[in-house]
Amino acid sequence: MFGQRLLTIPDPVDALPGRGEAMPVPAAHHVNGRPLVGPYPDGVDTVVVGMGCFWGAERMFWETPGVWTTAVGYAGGHTPNATYEEVCSGLTGHNEVVLVAWDSGVIGLADIFRVFWEGHDPTQFMRQGNDVGTQYRSGIYVADGAQRAVAETTRDAFASALAVAGHGEIVTEIVDSSDFFYAEEYHQQYLAKNPMGYCGLGGTGVSCPVGLST
Repeated sequence: MFGQRLLTIPDPVDALPGRGEAMPVPAAHHVNGRPLVGPYPDGVDTVVVGMGCFWGAERMFWETPGVWTTAVGYAGGHTPNATYEEVCSGLTGHNEVVLVAWDSGVIGLADIFRVFWEGHDPTQFMRQGNDVGTQYRSGIYVADGAQRAVAETTRDAFASALAVAGHGEIVTEIVDSSDFFYAEEYHQQYLAKNPMGYCGLGGTGVSCPVGLST
């Protein structure tokens, strides 16, 4: 019964109430020293993605050339300023996500999504590997129609490549962005602070035919 609940996003009336105070986060990124919280410089755009445990997902992006800064948090649910424990309860509706801020003069959004698609298995429903629950779902939370168009175009391209390789259908949710709530300080750039820490992500081994090659 508990496991079933974790695979179902609660209705807003059933979600935990949360709180009005935002989670305090460090002023600077642990790896590159840039701010975690905006406003960001001109030419730096943002998108929010969920691809399983956010520790490993964030590292993929801060290691990507052209990414200006990253932060982990919670999105896609109902509970304002949720805690990690609340998100893990399955009663917030939130996903573990990464806020990716990239320099649009250096890297394009299609390349950001290429890292996303190749970095996890988007055919897995409400899980990534051994991590199971609504907070581990595959998701892209778009800021506008232009981001949605790129998300859907890259999804379709990757779906074709997955089909050729014998994989199942993509179950990634692509939805309009709601509030992004920063996660606790100790989660930010976790694998830089704890290099031997857990990373449960594993991709499909299939290349996404978009981005630099297009």
